Amino acid sequence: MSALATTILSLLHLLAYSVLLGSELYQSFLMTKICFQALPRPAFRSLQKRIFPVYFQGQFALLLLTGATAPPFGVVSLVASKTAWMSLAAASVCAGLNMVVYEPKTRRAMIEETKQARILISSDSPDNTGSDEMRAMMRRFSRPHAMCIHLNLVSIAGTLAYGWTLAGKFRFDVD
Repeated sequence: MSALATTILSLLHLLAYSVLLGSELYQSFLMTKICFQALPRPAFRSLQKRIFPVYFQGQFALLLLTGATAPPFGVVSLVASKTAWMSLAAASVCAGLNMVVYEPKTRRAMIEETKQARILISSDSPDNTGSDEMRAMMRRFSRPHAMCIHLNLVSIAGTLAYGWTLAGKFRFDVD
């Protein structure tokens, strides 16, 4: 591989990794908290059900791009380091599970819970939120939602672990 190709691959790798880590931290710890505090619950839920599918797709794609562009020879170089490929593999599996399984389950349960809450609120029942049916709905939402949160945290941890490995490869010359 030529020096120019290696340089381009390395720059693309750093860009993909930087965007990945930045977006994970920004979305998970900053934007979600700000939106939760600033928006009414229905608006927050509406925003989240649109943002998180895109977030998990982007996270997964950036993890694949990061792995594919590992310097100096792409995936071959990644496989050479057990820590590097294991951390990116764990992050990718978690992001993939969120993208394909848990986020869609969470979204469906949230939509179902919202519909049921509207029905219960419009009924004449004095205790709308405490019904067995509503508690069951909340459980159907809470379980996949908790899995999404935990898988996302494991994915972020894998991304950070990979970053530690990547940082160990940097060499700086002091003149």
